[in-house]
Amino acid sequence: MHNLRKVWLVFLVLATLSLLLLVACEEEEEATPTPEGTPTATADETPTPTGAVGPGISDTEILLGADVPLAGAFGAVYATIPQATEAYFKYINDTEGGVCGRKIVYKVEDNQDDPARAIEVVRKLVEQDEVFAMVGSLGDSPHPGTWEYLNEKGVPDILISAGSHMFGSDPEGHPWTVQMIPSYRTEGFFMGQYISENLPGAKVAILRPNLIMGTDQLEGLKEGLDPDKNEIVSDQIYEITAVSIASQVSNMKNDGAEVVVTLATPGFTAQGINNANRLDWHPQWMLGYNNSDDMMFQFVTPDLMEGAITSQSMRLASWTDDPAVAEHYRIMEEYGGPEPTNFTVYAHTLGEVAVEALKGACDNLTREGLMDSLESIQGFKSDLFIEGVDISFSDTDHTGLQGGRFLRAVVEDGKGKWEYFGPLNVYSQEQILED
Repeated sequence: MHNLRKVWLVFLVLATLSLLLLVACEEEEEATPTPEGTPTATADETPTPTGAVGPGISDTEILLGADVPLAGAFGAVYATIPQATEAYFKYINDTEGGVCGRKIVYKVEDNQDDPARAIEVVRKLVEQDEVFAMVGSLGDSPHPGTWEYLNEKGVPDILISAGSHMFGSDPEGHPWTVQMIPSYRTEGFFMGQYISENLPGAKVAILRPNLIMGTDQLEGLKEGLDPDKNEIVSDQIYEITAVSIASQVSNMKNDGAEVVVTLATPGFTAQGINNANRLDWHPQWMLGYNNSDDMMFQFVTPDLMEGAITSQSMRLASWTDDPAVAEHYRIMEEYGGPEPTNFTVYAHTLGEVAVEALKGACDNLTREGLMDSLESIQGFKSDLFIEGVDISFSDTDHTGLQGGRFLRAVVEDGKGKWEYFGPLNVYSQEQILED
């Protein structure tokens, strides 16, 4: 009987210990967090919603993407644009804690200025990285394929640095795409208008890449010229893979051109001006706004550049005494941006507009909410814009910069620089949407 009591006592102790261990294990399981850091919910529990947010939005970050040329000839000119925009985002993260209580993360991929490569990297950004929006993608050649994809997917494709007329002229058919820069067609219009008003009788040539942007500029030039005052006597097309455009320059001279309008990139523009000088031919050069940076005076001597005309909407990077430009220099230096140029000034303002749109979407941080916020921006002014320039959008207006002035290359103390002259040219939405 004594032994039986001992057996029951041992059994009771073991049973008690087992019960205690079981309870402890259950409590530990209930307290174990998921990888997201929240307690595991039972099958009949629903997690508390945190508000409507889109892909690429976490509690701490907003993931934005862009495809741009980072290497090669185009990268050498334009890679500083996304770098400067990213520096501005870092400044906002540091001084304002980001936007909507979240830090901006800017993921940029190299599209190599190639349409096939652009599609590849944009798919990666959207489908693998799950960016919230594409902001500031760059390149007229790569973008026709990617804008179709992004609009089909319903991904914001905003503030693109691509000036082909098509990208801002179809807000109904491509509601997710918004341009930051003016249409090349509109710029061509004002160049033609300037020529007829100031150089009546002069014979005109156009030097353009075999791309839609070149066609846009030609159409705008024809619209702006008064046919009773000026005639286009030479239309020279080059491939962007060409090594030389010497033959096109020779053709323009032989055709008797006295004015050359070109949307060539800085490298081809420099080649054109230098080749013309070798032929002892010095026409009036009218250059697309993609040439409106002081780097041109490194490619072409100031005496050959003198008198060339281009256009811009920004305060110039050379205005280092201007408070807004001085602040731009400080931000670029403090937040890892590139050496300031007119391109980085532009990129800074692109970042400002992006932040303005994000701030307006904080209560509805979805892709639809971002587009609604962007389309509600009216009369936005950056301290880096020149007087009279602002940005407005709507559901029928998807082009940002629609005002600017002409710049003329001048030589001062042996150095070249750009100076504004003439009135403000306002790029009207009627011109942008005109077929």
